[in-house]
Amino acid sequence: MVKRIKLRTLFIGGCITLFFLVLLGRVFFIQILEGDFWQKEAATQRAHTSTIKAVRGVISDRNGSILASDVPAYTVVVSPEVIHQNGLVDEVVTKLHELLGKPVGELQKLVEAKDDKGKYLKNREIRNEGWKIDQDLADKVLAFRDELEDKHDIQETGIGLVREQKRYYPKDTLAAHILGYTDRDGNAMAGLEAFYDDRLKGTNGLLNYQSDGKGYKLPNAEETYKPVVNGDNLKLTIDSTIQYYIEKAMKKAVEQYKPTSMTVIAADPNTMEILGMANMPTFNPNEYWDEDQAGFYNHAIKSTYEPGSTFKIVTLAGTVEEKLFNPDAKFKSGSIKIKGVKAPLHDIKKAGWGEISFLEGVKRSSNVAFVKLGYEMLGKEKLVQYITDFGFGQKTGIDMPGESKGFITPKYESEYATLAYGHGKVVVTPLQQLVAVAAIANGGKLMTPYVLKEITNPNTGEKTVTKPEVVRQVISEETAKKTGEYLEQVVADQVIGTGRHAYIEGYRVAGKTGTAIKVEGKSYVDSKVLVSFIGFAPVDNPKIAVIVIIDEPQEEVGGGTAAAPVFKEIVSQTLQYMGVPKLAIQPDNATKPVTETTAPALRSTPELTGKTTKEARELLLDQGFDFEVVGNGASVVSQYPKAGTMLNSGQRIYLLSQLADGKSVPDLRGESLRDALEVLTLLKVGIGVEGEGYVSEQNVVTKDGKTRVSLKLKPLNEYGEDIPIADSATDDLEAEGGT
Repeated sequence: MVKRIKLRTLFIGGCITLFFLVLLGRVFFIQILEGDFWQKEAATQRAHTSTIKAVRGVISDRNGSILASDVPAYTVVVSPEVIHQNGLVDEVVTKLHELLGKPVGELQKLVEAKDDKGKYLKNREIRNEGWKIDQDLADKVLAFRDELEDKHDIQETGIGLVREQKRYYPKDTLAAHILGYTDRDGNAMAGLEAFYDDRLKGTNGLLNYQSDGKGYKLPNAEETYKPVVNGDNLKLTIDSTIQYYIEKAMKKAVEQYKPTSMTVIAADPNTMEILGMANMPTFNPNEYWDEDQAGFYNHAIKSTYEPGSTFKIVTLAGTVEEKLFNPDAKFKSGSIKIKGVKAPLHDIKKAGWGEISFLEGVKRSSNVAFVKLGYEMLGKEKLVQYITDFGFGQKTGIDMPGESKGFITPKYESEYATLAYGHGKVVVTPLQQLVAVAAIANGGKLMTPYVLKEITNPNTGEKTVTKPEVVRQVISEETAKKTGEYLEQVVADQVIGTGRHAYIEGYRVAGKTGTAIKVEGKSYVDSKVLVSFIGFAPVDNPKIAVIVIIDEPQEEVGGGTAAAPVFKEIVSQTLQYMGVPKLAIQPDNATKPVTETTAPALRSTPELTGKTTKEARELLLDQGFDFEVVGNGASVVSQYPKAGTMLNSGQRIYLLSQLADGKSVPDLRGESLRDALEVLTLLKVGIGVEGEGYVSEQNVVTKDGKTRVSLKLKPLNEYGEDIPIADSATDDLEAEGGT
C-alpha cells in the first residue's frame, strides 16, 4: 500500500515537473526566440492612429457669396440590442420611415440585425436615407428620441446621431455645371470641384498614440502629431445675381420652346472672366443621386455643333481687317454658283431681296453676301487663317474639365464656300463662339476665358489672383470697332435687322443671330434646328458678352425670334444691375446714340425679417440685390440695412438667420466702419477696431464659446489692388458727402 502511494506521488510529481519544464520551455521560446515578433505585435495593438479630417475649401462668387462649403452633417444610427430590450421596434420603424423616407422593410432588417452568435447588434448606420442628413432633419430625429425617453421613462432608446461633415451648395441648382459636386464620401465628381480638387481638399491630420487594453490613452507613451491642412478657398469670376438672371430667362424659354437642351454663357469681354454659365436640363448638386436628374452634361464647353450664321462674325471681321468690306457696294442676293458645284447656294429666302448693299446683306444675314465676302474676296486660305486665329479648332484653355475643341476640315470648294457662313465642315463649342465675339468687343484681343478669380490659403492667408491672359491680337482695334458698329446695326435696324428682338432701349447692342439645321448621320434634317444669338453691350464700352443657344426648339423659330429675346432679358437686367447708365437714343434705327446720361436709380431695401431664408433669397435675386445670408437658420431674424433704406446699385444686404458662431461672420472687407459695426452688432459678437476708413482686414477668434471680431481699417485711397473693395464703399462715401 505504501509502495503504491510512493509510486503515485512520484508520478504526480513527475507530471508537475514535466508541466513546469514545458512551461519554462514555452516561455523561453516566446520571450527569447520569438521575443522580437511579440514585442512588435504588442506595440501594434497598443498603437492607434486618429485621422483629423481637413475642411474642404469654400467656393464663393466674385462678391463673396458662398456657393459651396462644408457644413455639419449627421448620420442616424440605431442599436438593435437596445431597441429590442425596450420593446420599441414598431415605434422606431414607423417614425424613422416617416422622417427619413427609408422603406419599412429595410428599416425592419436593420433593427433585427444579429451577429454570428445570434445576438442583436449594438450599432447600425441607416444608409443612405439617414446618412449625412442636415441640421433640420437631425433635430427632428433628436426630438423623436426625446419623445421616446419621456413616453417610456427610459434613458436609452437605441437611436443616435454621429456628427460628420458634408458638402453643401446653398443656392441649389444655381451654377451647378460650373461647381460640379462631391459624392457622400467627399470624392470630387465634376466641375470645379473636380478640376481644383487638389487645392480644395487639403490634407488630413494624423495623431498616433498608444493605449491600454481598454482603449485608454497611456499617459507617458510617445505620440506623434501631423497637423491638418485645410483646403484652399476659391473665389470665382461668377456673379450669383447675373447667374440668376441667366437661369431665370432660360427657364421661361425652356417652358415655351421645350428644347432638348439650352445653353447660355456670359463673360466680361475685356478680361474673359466668366460671369455666368448655365445649361438646361440641370441638376441639384445637393441631390446628385436623384435618378430623375439627367442634366449633368456641360454643353457650354463640351458640346460641338455647326454654328450657322453667328459664325459670320468671323468672316465679317476678316474682310474688314483686309479692307475688303465696302458696306455700300452692291451684290445680287438669292443664290450663288460655286465653280465645279452643280447646285447653287441659297439665302434663307431663296428668291433673295434683289440687288442690295453688303451692309444690308449683313443685317439680313444673307448667305450669298458672306460667300462673296469670305470665299471670293477674302479667299479660302485667308478665311481658314482668320477662323484659326479666332481660336476655332483648338481649346480655349478655360479652367474647367472636359473641354472640346471642335474642328475645321473643309476639303472641297463648296465646303470652303459654306464655311464662310458657318455650315459644313466646321464644328465649334459655345464657349469658342463667345471668346471670338469678345475679341471683337475688346479691341481685337483673343483672350483665355477663366472662372477662378482668386485662391486663398486659409492656413497662411496667402492669395493668388488670376490675371487676364491675351493669346494674340487677331484684328486691329480699328477693325474691331468698325465690325462692332456693323453688328450694332443688325440689332438697331428694327425693320430688316435679324437681331432686332435683342434691341434694348437705352443701350447700344451689337449681335448676330444663327439658325443651323442639324446633321444626323450624313444628312441634314430640316425638322431639327439649333437656334442661337451672340452679342455684346454697350458697343462703345462693352461690359458683357453673351451667347444663347436653344437646341431643337419644338416651335418653328429662328435665332432672332427665340434666342435674341433671351439675350435681351439677361443683358438688360445685368446692365442695370451693374449700374451702367442708359443713353438717350433717337428712334431712327440708323442714327447713332447721343451721349446724354442719366444717373443710376436708388432702390428701397425690402422688408425681409420674418420671411423664410428661401423666400428672402428668391426675392432679392429676383430684384437684383447683392446680398449675403449669415447663418444656416430657416428664417430671417434680422437684416441690415433695415427695410426702406435707399441703396445704390451694388450695395449689399445682410440677412441674419441665426446667431454667429465664428464661422458665420461674413467677409466685411471693403465695407465702411458704420456698415461693419451694424452687421457685427446684429450678430452679437465682440468687436475690436484699429485704424480709420474702410475694413481692410478682419480676424475672427472664438474662445470659451464667445466670438470676437477684430477689424483693421484703412482710408479708401490706401487700399492695395489685391484688397476687394465692395461697391458699397464708394456708395457710402457719396452718401456721407465725401468727394
